[in-house]
Amino acid sequence: MYFYCALLSLLVPFSCLFIRPMKTKISKRLSLTWVSLLCISCFFLGAMFNSRFRGSDSGSQLMLHRRDQEVNVVTEEYAHEKKKSQEKDVIQEVLKTHKAIESLDKSVSMLQKQLSVRQSHQQIVDVARTNTSTEGSQRKKVFMVIGINTAFSSRQRRDSLRDSWMPQGEKLEKLEKEKGIVVKFMIGHSAIPHSIVDKEIDSEDAQYKDFFRLDHVEGYYNLSAKTKTFFSSAVATWDSEFYVKIDDDVHVNLGMLASTLALHRHKPRFGEEGNKYFRHATGQIYAISKDLATYISNNQPILHKYANEDVTLGSWFLGLEVEHIDDRNFCCGTPPVCEMRAEVGDVCVASFDWKCSGVCKSVDRMWLVHAVCGEGDQAVWDANL
Repeated sequence: MYFYCALLSLLVPFSCLFIRPMKTKISKRLSLTWVSLLCISCFFLGAMFNSRFRGSDSGSQLMLHRRDQEVNVVTEEYAHEKKKSQEKDVIQEVLKTHKAIESLDKSVSMLQKQLSVRQSHQQIVDVARTNTSTEGSQRKKVFMVIGINTAFSSRQRRDSLRDSWMPQGEKLEKLEKEKGIVVKFMIGHSAIPHSIVDKEIDSEDAQYKDFFRLDHVEGYYNLSAKTKTFFSSAVATWDSEFYVKIDDDVHVNLGMLASTLALHRHKPRFGEEGNKYFRHATGQIYAISKDLATYISNNQPILHKYANEDVTLGSWFLGLEVEHIDDRNFCCGTPPVCEMRAEVGDVCVASFDWKCSGVCKSVDRMWLVHAVCGEGDQAVWDANL
């Protein structure tokens, strides 16, 4: 466009030059003045057109620049919106994936629960079959089985019981054969097979023959599991009327214990009463009937365990038709309490100190408690069972 404007401005002066030779022919019509004016007018007219076209070209360039800017802005906005849309799509896909994972987790959890229930049911069936098969062949018929909870480090406590109320050797065997009373220290094994402590228990058992070994890893925080294992194993070994758990720092009058339990032998769901939690026995000593011990044995795979074994035992019987009998003769104090009661003919079943959860300093004091509060060696043989 600029080229054509410049050309026009050049043509106009030349037109004036071409007009000059014809002056002689048109002199009559036009004077020299009018010719000059015409040339000047043409020159300015050409310059004006040239300037106008240049301004038009600048305006066009400005419009093009603005259009380019608008196009860039629109392009950037489109790219930003496209990016936001893509990010939104990614988030939606992540949410869908998360929901799919949650659904799979729920399905896996449900399958695990179903598998656990089936395995527990099969274990219960297996235990029941084992108990049924051993009833007629291996299990001995007895009146009560007493499991004395002990630990690897409690050798002196065990000796204090052997030297006081617990029979030894032939007397222990005779008590089982003639009176149907089994008294055993119950203990498991260490986490390391055939360790020194296991060998020490083997040696002690070979000497006294008063241990009931459990398939259980010893540990203070495993007492609930140990209690469950004891009752299950005892049921599988002896067909007993009652199963009793005792701590190794408690004094027991075996004759009084046997006579007391004999009064309840026709109550198949015999338990004990606690105080602060739901109904449960105190951990120092409690007795349960054959039916309840069998219930524990048959259902042990699905019985929940709390930190405290006495609370745990009480929880297992919450939903059952259990008669809880609170007999305070099971929890007398040490001298002078048990001594005063014995003087009036109310002999205690068991004696211990509540502040110690057993006989305080039992290794040193068990013989004294036995001498003062004991029923006499003949009492267990005279017990009417």
